[in-house]
Amino acid sequence: MNTLIFLSFLIFLLINAILIILTLISLPKLGDERKNFIKMKAQSYTFTVVIGIILIQIIKNTYQIIWRNGVFEGINPLSQLTTISIIYLISLLFFKKKYGA
Repeated sequence: MNTLIFLSFLIFLLINAILIILTLISLPKLGDERKNFIKMKAQSYTFTVVIGIILIQIIKNTYQIIWRNGVFEGINPLSQLTTISIIYLISLLFFKKKYGA
């Protein structure tokens, strides 16, 4: 069961990576400024969302440890990486459409 979940995460992550690469390749070849601007906007938005997710996880884990006498579980790196790649892909497609690339 764990192997199946792990393989499904890896396949999903690979599909996201391929889609991100195809989207970056399809950005306009003409204006480097617009291409760089789209990538910069997508990266900064993704960074902001990831920092927000990490802060929420820190607050949640702190609450669980202090008030519920729980144990800190940590962050699952595979799900974190998958979430980041999905957010980057969606923001890249959004900014590509918004800025006319």
